[in-house]
Amino acid sequence: MLDLTHFTPWTLFTDLGFVSILLLIGKIIRVKVKLIQQLFIPPSLIAGLLGLTFGPNGLGWIPLSSEIGTYAAILIALVFGALPLSSPNVSMKEIGERVGPMWAFAQIGMLLQWGCMGLFGLFVIKLIWPDLNDAFGIMLSTGFYGGHGTAAAIGAAFERFGWDEARSLAMTTATAGVVFAIIGGLLMVKWAAKHKQTAFIADFDDLPEELRSGLLPEDKRDSIGEATTSSISIDSLTFHMSLVCMVAFFGYLVSQGVKLYYPQLELPVFSCAFVIGLLLKKGCDLTKVSRYINPQTTQRLSSSFTDMLVACGVASIKLGVIVKYAVPLIVLLLAGALIVFAITFYFGRHLSHNYWFERTIFAWGWWTGTMAMGIALLRIVDPKLFSKAMDDYAMAYLPIAPIEILLITFVPILFVNGFGLWLSLGCVVLSALILLLAWRMKWWVNKN
Repeated sequence: MLDLTHFTPWTLFTDLGFVSILLLIGKIIRVKVKLIQQLFIPPSLIAGLLGLTFGPNGLGWIPLSSEIGTYAAILIALVFGALPLSSPNVSMKEIGERVGPMWAFAQIGMLLQWGCMGLFGLFVIKLIWPDLNDAFGIMLSTGFYGGHGTAAAIGAAFERFGWDEARSLAMTTATAGVVFAIIGGLLMVKWAAKHKQTAFIADFDDLPEELRSGLLPEDKRDSIGEATTSSISIDSLTFHMSLVCMVAFFGYLVSQGVKLYYPQLELPVFSCAFVIGLLLKKGCDLTKVSRYINPQTTQRLSSSFTDMLVACGVASIKLGVIVKYAVPLIVLLLAGALIVFAITFYFGRHLSHNYWFERTIFAWGWWTGTMAMGIALLRIVDPKLFSKAMDDYAMAYLPIAPIEILLITFVPILFVNGFGLWLSLGCVVLSALILLLAWRMKWWVNKN
């Protein structure tokens, strides 16, 4: 009999064991079940749903500990700590010359989703259900644009401010967002193919088998990174894991230090970890240590932490909270999906000089589900990636990332202190200014 009444290192080991088993079961289901393949449901989400159904928040058959939700907050710090170490060195001048329209589209899409959903929550949701938290509306953006990682981060921040239901609500919108990304994306692909809006292949039946099952044949396998240290001294994977964990740990120390001296200002650990990672990356570049940091390895570590994060985050959803807020949550999800659809496809059509549908369907998958969903949808309509949509998005995202980090950091603080309205209006106004810039720079394209 497992004793989970007291948390010990063996409790952590037990949780890790159960989550690992669920991830492997999720992978087997993805490989064997055709419907799951057609819907591109990732194994990590399957694992989380299995943990939710059979764990302590469901049937209680799997004895996961009460700390399963806390793991998500730790894992997101590791994910953000690894991001700067995986980023290429690209100048702002190169970004501006090559991907200005893409930057405007992505930046407007992010800001409008946060701004419009914040205003929708304050002036529509609160009008119908006055007792709801002022930040209920931005739970949509937390899950849709941010995904399960941001849901874990913002949910944990709101929990520190006394809103214990925020994490479950955010995880629910993130899970629903994946469903909208998949089903809505596939329907739009079929529409685009029928109306000749796609530039390349658009039939799901022509998609390579490895993208459906997720298993790569031997002739299509990529390297997950090069060894930069000799295993005689320290294994390369251990070296990179230590770097990422050190960054996340220093982020935690900075967060706790700020809280100690300024109790009214609680900086999320993941935000501090991201800043520490940027500083470390800069220092390594100056000292030439970057030659021994392999971006593929740190990127793979980040992806691994993300898989664990999704599984733990979804499994930690409290079904009682979802039942309690079922009606306003359904209204929020349906309205949010329509608003995000309008933002994505209207601005995507007018801010893309070529391959507008390929670029826009990628944005839809990303802004409602995850980056992986965006890539999956893009590979359907552009299997060989001739549109360069992913390359341009990667470059355009570099100046967007700091603004996203600031939003994720200060959204809970501002809403808790009564500044949610001004934050939402600020996002809308900033979007209008970027749109004006796009028009002045001739990035805006009029299309029939």
